[in-house]
Amino acid sequence: MTPVTSTPPFSRRTLLKATGAAGVVTGTALLAPPAARAAGSAYAHPGLLHTSADLARMRAKVKAGAAPYTAGYAKLTANRHAQTGWVANPQATIYRGAGSPQNYTILYNDIHAAYQNALRYQVSGDDAHADTAVAILNAWSGKLTQLAGSADRFLASGLYGYQFANAAELVREHGDFDLGRFQEMLSKVFGTLADDFLVRHNGAVDSNYWTNWDLANMACVLATGVFCDDRAQVGRAVDYFKGGVGLGAVKNAIPVVYDDGLAEWLEAGRDQGHALLGVGLMGTFCEMAWNQGIDLYGYDDSRFLKGAQYVAKWTMGGEVPFTANTRRKGAVGGWSGAETVSEAAGVDPAMMRPIWAMIANHYTKRRGVSASYLTQIAAKAAPEGGGGDYGPNSGGYDQLGFGTLAFTREKGAGVAASPEPSASASASASASAAGSDPRPQAAASASASASPSTDGDLAATGSGDLVGWSAAAGVTAVAGGLLLLRRRDRGRRGAAE
Repeated sequence: MTPVTSTPPFSRRTLLKATGAAGVVTGTALLAPPAARAAGSAYAHPGLLHTSADLARMRAKVKAGAAPYTAGYAKLTANRHAQTGWVANPQATIYRGAGSPQNYTILYNDIHAAYQNALRYQVSGDDAHADTAVAILNAWSGKLTQLAGSADRFLASGLYGYQFANAAELVREHGDFDLGRFQEMLSKVFGTLADDFLVRHNGAVDSNYWTNWDLANMACVLATGVFCDDRAQVGRAVDYFKGGVGLGAVKNAIPVVYDDGLAEWLEAGRDQGHALLGVGLMGTFCEMAWNQGIDLYGYDDSRFLKGAQYVAKWTMGGEVPFTANTRRKGAVGGWSGAETVSEAAGVDPAMMRPIWAMIANHYTKRRGVSASYLTQIAAKAAPEGGGGDYGPNSGGYDQLGFGTLAFTREKGAGVAASPEPSASASASASASAAGSDPRPQAAASASASASPSTDGDLAATGSGDLVGWSAAAGVTAVAGGLLLLRRRDRGRRGAAE
């Protein structure tokens, strides 16, 4: 199998500037927003993962006893987080990462309780669930002031920022919800940190952190921008997706497109758990953008579709092509090295995350295109649950889930306006003409000098990547004698690194 396009995915370039209004994001196909904008608002509300039309569809289908919505709703009502007796436990500071008194499990459990109660309210109309969600959200916005810890604090900003915004979006019109205070917390505690990570990458070289780190923070920046009606912030997130410097930009996350319609997912060379996390996060990003009339699902000739199909086939045990790639690692002005990945990691076909219904339904139902691997894996994963249904560790809470309930749709339903087939090509041409070619340039050769331990936090990827890698996993030698070995994790991985 030969690649049609293969671009070295790692280089430092200037962060693209925001364009301003979401309706004029350069090079992005725009659709009429699927939900009406609130008075005085820049964006449609609700308008992150769920629109008013989506919520109405869920209510009607569940009331009618229609499959598979009822099975999806049963997963929601059975979850312990979706109960009205949940009491929040807000903290002033959330710590995530080694060397800190970690308490982030409190935060993600409360967020999922808020989201699940809010979603349950939207489907059932039971005010007690809305009241529970609002009480949780108000408790946190009244107390949380910072995220701290090791480099993992940026995982917290990204993952929990976008999730918080989605939970709050479902009850933003509730009379007791303190919207202004929540917007301030979301912007200052989460959005600012996420924005900073995408610009500075914690003082590391841009390719030091794997794809999912960028994607989590991109999702936070986008969700925060929409929730707070901040057009510049939304513009930054969309531009980063198309041409950002880190591994979350679409052409870096999916560096090779093959002639069979599949496209290599970068983290397939790392391990299955992180590849699934990344696909789920990119799908979340595209869905939130779509619900504001911005088509990133179709960007660059539907590059994400090809990458998601690749991961779906691979994670079900199918053979996929793989083109070796090398990424730079290290701290800016400090130690440096490189890592080469030459084959896809092993998989456990039983590993599932609640990510597939959203992606499969967009491409096969909204767009009406064939996506056989997505169709198969979505059926295998159904009915999708949410936080608390996929194990007790943080990885089981990285997606909000319940896709069978939330994203199952009729073929052709939910399309506000079909993007032109040539939109992606036009977008690329526009970007190039403007001098902001989104294609990554070749990475400079890496050299190894100082020991990475001196800049451990800057160079860390959240899981001690420099420790415990074995020669049996595949060795990459770099100049100066520093060996960076590729860890092959064939077991069930739940951590969000």
